Amino acid sequence: MSKVWDRTFKKHHPLNRRSLVFPAMSTSTATPTSSYSEGNSPSAEPEIEHVDRHLPNGDFYTGDWRAGRPHGTGKYLWTDGCMYEGEWRRGRATGRGKFLWPTGAMYEGEFQNGFMEGFGMYTSCSGDTYWGSWLQNLKHGHGKKSFPNGDYYDGEWKHGFRDGHGKYVWKNGNEYSGDWMAGAIHGRGLLVWADGYRFDGVWKDGLPNGSGTFKWPDGSLFVGCWSMESGTLQQRGVYYPSQNPSSPTARDPEMFFTLGRSDFEVCPEEVLTVMPTMKKLWFRGPSKSAISFAGLTLEDGDVEDDWDEGAMTPPMMRWPPMEIKRQGETICEGHRNYELMLNLQLGIRHAVGKQSAPTSLDLKASAFDPKEKVWTRFPPEGSKHTPPHQSCDFRWKDYCPMVFRTLRKLFKVDPADYMLSICGDNALRELSSPGKSGSFFYLTSDDKYMIKTVKKAEVKVLLRMLPSYYKHVRSFENTLVTRFFGLHCVKLAGTTQRKVRFVIMGNLFCTEYPIHRRFDLKGSSHGRITDKPETEIDETTTLKDLDLNFIFRLQKSWFQEFCRQVDRDSDFLEQERIMDYSLLVGVHFLPADDTEKRTNGTPRAEDSDLTRWSTMKLGIGMPARVEQIVRTDVVSDLIGEPTGEFHSVILYFGIIDILQDYDISKKLEHAYKSMQYDPTSISAVDPRLYSKRFRDFIFRAFTEDL
Repeated sequence: MSKVWDRTFKKHHPLNRRSLVFPAMSTSTATPTSSYSEGNSPSAEPEIEHVDRHLPNGDFYTGDWRAGRPHGTGKYLWTDGCMYEGEWRRGRATGRGKFLWPTGAMYEGEFQNGFMEGFGMYTSCSGDTYWGSWLQNLKHGHGKKSFPNGDYYDGEWKHGFRDGHGKYVWKNGNEYSGDWMAGAIHGRGLLVWADGYRFDGVWKDGLPNGSGTFKWPDGSLFVGCWSMESGTLQQRGVYYPSQNPSSPTARDPEMFFTLGRSDFEVCPEEVLTVMPTMKKLWFRGPSKSAISFAGLTLEDGDVEDDWDEGAMTPPMMRWPPMEIKRQGETICEGHRNYELMLNLQLGIRHAVGKQSAPTSLDLKASAFDPKEKVWTRFPPEGSKHTPPHQSCDFRWKDYCPMVFRTLRKLFKVDPADYMLSICGDNALRELSSPGKSGSFFYLTSDDKYMIKTVKKAEVKVLLRMLPSYYKHVRSFENTLVTRFFGLHCVKLAGTTQRKVRFVIMGNLFCTEYPIHRRFDLKGSSHGRITDKPETEIDETTTLKDLDLNFIFRLQKSWFQEFCRQVDRDSDFLEQERIMDYSLLVGVHFLPADDTEKRTNGTPRAEDSDLTRWSTMKLGIGMPARVEQIVRTDVVSDLIGEPTGEFHSVILYFGIIDILQDYDISKKLEHAYKSMQYDPTSISAVDPRLYSKRFRDFIFRAFTEDL
């Protein structure tokens, strides 16, 4: 098996082969040797020795040992029959190794902090064989899998499911090549039957759905459109017979997708009930604790004095199980903005309720015309189109209603839920103080949506950039820019004729996890520090660049996607001449008793939420680690020195405040402040420089978790 592994590894691993020379695994007795330094002097580290230990719970370990834990190469046997043999680093399975299950299943490949991660080969007890990339115990990246029944798949995987482009070959000779999603044939693809029949078209959940072409071996074609109606696959199209005289003049491919559906059913994925990271290691250290295979969970809550600094959440981050206070003041009758809230709710109920759902995401250019707006009058006694109400007389304006209706469909917002969140029986909450721009913020009772008052200039910016914004968010599903759901105006009747303009956005921190710390990061230093004393900083305080005391560490694939998306979003904002935006980051620190449930973000098998894991979105509930940093005395150094102190967290982040363009007022502000401060430290700078400075800072604050 080792020789097969070596040949497969050298053939398929994408990295430089010279850097992948592993020492041979051995459990033979060895005399104590000097340890390697890891950045410290050799005398600072204890020596490595070879041990054979029968542990109190019946487990057995043999191999290299240092500082009360495995370090080097060794073998660990559990009483239930599981076994790990391979490389260890500071008590964690890291490097090349082999994990065996009592059922006979085996994984041989790379490990990282106890996870199957990197390139590896897995063979199940039933005969499934997968060789390819792994990420946190799940197939992720390019990989090949052969099934016991003779089927074969070669393509992309994502968090344990076939996802992306791939080829599936059935034992009967049929072959599909195309797109996959969450384990099913989904997207554009070509299915070729062994006897010459072909279908090239759009698929959804394993069946044709959309336009496509079916071709018979004699050259006849059926060009049409397929859809599911009342649970039955329906097809509409035109048949084109071939030039062969024996070709029938009329036929359709229905039987191939109904009676012959079993010809292209794919094998389901095996779900492991025991992950390597769920196994415990039992070592007698200063606290006689049981330690998880990943080195991240202590069974009895005790801390080993010599355990790795990232082994668990330190006491300073064990957040008490208290209820996090909700932001804002509920707008009740008698509140200064009570009537304004009623006007807003009446307008939303009218605008959304009368609109039909868009049938397509394709919009005509006329829909984006800034003049495309609808005025509606709401007299207290009611009218032909509006109900009577208890508020004052006002007029309601909808900007580009077709565009925002389609945006809500694109963002998968149900119209009824949207109306209920904003216009239900529960009142909105007003945040305690307006923002720096003077805007007021309101939150819906379920925290899903944030409503912000905007200036006329910001409305013009949003309407100007709306076509490119729509194209951008449609092109990039993982975009981090603010999601806009509506743009409206309330014009109060009377002598003042006051206009209040609103934009409705998604609330980034709508989550079941309490946000313990929040940061607003721009990459500038002038004025970018909170003015609150440390004793008054709580979970509702928005900290700034010079308050940042963490480096955010994302696992490899998510970090790469994060970098790509920040570049895309920054390029988009730079092209639109936008500046003064920021990355809003919310941090939830995982308590010590929750690390077993979510060790480094890996879902437990018993949680039955692998589907949720596979559909995770960038910036929404992302498992990660943060490393504590210490800032130097130099104010311009926005990122301090790492301390090696880690905490497991869940992150929420997105790019906000994207409606400030570099207009004449910002140019004057830049000129004025440049005479008093370092021009590179202030917020008001040219969009090109702002984009570069923003990216440089964000890519230092976020790094790959090694």
